[in-house]
This record gives sequence, C-alpha cells and structure tokens, in this order.
Amino acid sequence: MPAITVDDVLVLPRLPQLDPAATSFRPVRRLTTAPSGYEGEGFPVRRAFAGVPLNELDPFIHLDQMGEVDYAPGEPKGTPWHPHRGFETVTYMIDGIMDHQDSLGSGGTIANGDTQWMTAGQGILHIEAPPEHLVTSGGLFHGLQLWVNLPRAAKMITPKYQDIRGREAGLLTTPDGGSLIRVIAGEVGGHAGPGSTFTPINLAHVTLQPGARLDLPWQPDYNALVYVLAGRGTVGTEARPIQIGQLASHGKGDAIRVTADATQDSNIPAMELFIMGGRPIREPVAHYGPFVMNTQAELKQAFEDFQKGRLGVIPAERMPHTD
Repeated sequence: MPAITVDDVLVLPRLPQLDPAATSFRPVRRLTTAPSGYEGEGFPVRRAFAGVPLNELDPFIHLDQMGEVDYAPGEPKGTPWHPHRGFETVTYMIDGIMDHQDSLGSGGTIANGDTQWMTAGQGILHIEAPPEHLVTSGGLFHGLQLWVNLPRAAKMITPKYQDIRGREAGLLTTPDGGSLIRVIAGEVGGHAGPGSTFTPINLAHVTLQPGARLDLPWQPDYNALVYVLAGRGTVGTEARPIQIGQLASHGKGDAIRVTADATQDSNIPAMELFIMGGRPIREPVAHYGPFVMNTQAELKQAFEDFQKGRLGVIPAERMPHTD
C-alpha cells in the first residue's frame, strides 16, 4: 500500500502535542463492519458506510473500498458508462491505475496516490476503467471512492474536475514520528490539503506504525469518521478494538485518538486509516442509485433527464461498434 511515501518522516512538519487535560477526545459512537460486494463490471468492494445513519455521515453519502486485489492478466475491471447528479465523487487511488472519461470530453489517468475529484453538479455521464495495458498485464488495484453531498444551492452547478496528484497532498507526522499523514482536502492540525470543496471537509490517509498512537486535532463542528484500510488497533480513549474493513463513527469533541497494535500480521507492515469529517449540511436527502437530491420530485426529474439524454451522451468514439 505505497500511495505517497517519504524516506524520512522526521523531516516533515509535526502535529501539535495535545494536552490531555485540555483536550476533549471524541468518544466512539458506533463501530460497524463493511460488507463485501461487487461494483461496476465486477470488481470487489467493501461498503464502508453500510449500517450507519445518514445523519452521522453528513455531508458524506457513500464510501467504497475498491480492492485490495492483485489481478491476473485479463482480469482488471471498471465501470460501464453511468450518470451522476447532485454530489461529488472523490476517487483516491492507493495502488494501481484508473482512466476516466466523461460526456463532456474530459478525462485523465490517476495512479498511485492520485485523486480524481468530480463535481457532478447538474449532471454528467462518465466511465472509469483500467487502461488497456493493465488489462493485458494484470496487477495490483486498490482505492477508495467517496461521495460528498452538495448543498441545495450547488446541486445544479456546472460539472467540473480536480485532478490532484499525490505529490500535492499535505504531508505531516505526529510528534514522535510514528505516522505519515497525507492531507487530501481540508485542514488537519493547521496543515492544508489541495482539494477544493463546497462544504468544509477534511480527508486524510494515515499510515500508523505498529505500536504508534495518533492524537489528531479535529474541528468541533465537523463529524468524524475513521475507516481502517489495513491492519488493526484501537480507537478512542476507551480503546475500542478496530481492524481492516471497520468504520468508527465518533461523537462530539475536538480530537480523535487511534492506536496501532504493536504486532500486525506478517503481510501488513502498518495500520492504514482513511479519516474523514465535515461540517454537516443538514438538508433533506433524497438518494437513489447515482443521484443525490433534496426531494423525491428532484430525484424523479433526475431519472427523467437521464432517460431523455439531458445529462449528456456517450462520445461517438466510445460507443460499442456493431456490423
């Protein structure tokens, strides 16, 4: 799980040392285990938010851990063309390569540590697939796709992209150098990430060395979600056990605590975390399939617009060829 790494974390900026007497560590409100399933043309995913009420996720809607899987030649899979409206998709590639293209003619490639941030807004069609050379050769594939809700005022804006290279992430460590924190969006401990958001949020990928502890300052008005990508440890001052594929939803406070077990499995060198939080939008949510709106009427309109081609059309060069 390389994503972005550094040779020596001790040269990085460090989080402030938190004073336990003056810090309100967030309690663990809920601990859930992601069920496994398949997405798109058949790639394996863990549904990280399954079983968590939307009010605890707000402003987030959905999170899939894609892989981790080592494909044989001919096995890599992606998604067919599909629509979105009313929210943003954030695709973070940890290992592997993914191409994307949309009905507006935009596209690109993301690889180890890169993020492709698509604001669907009023609507768009897009496709995500491994490049042809990866299908031929096979290889490692591991990533995340997060859906971030848009407030009512921004749901029908013009679609746009942010292609964030891994090297642009804000990098920092803990006071003892026991972690590598990659800030993708928002601000963690006074260090900002490159992602631009409509609703204030934080996204960070953290590598926590065996036995190390992370005391992470967190905005009191944000929610706080910790998802384990690899390894095991404990979360909260109550030291709740947590492991790969589990999500901890937190209560109120101004800091998060996670501790990696001193002994990890032989094939897992460190505990890997995806930490999310944001200021809740607190608006009604009507969500079905690829659309996230405020009302059932808006949801019905989104399906009608898609069926009538108002969300875009597949470029001719990408249409299947027939005799």
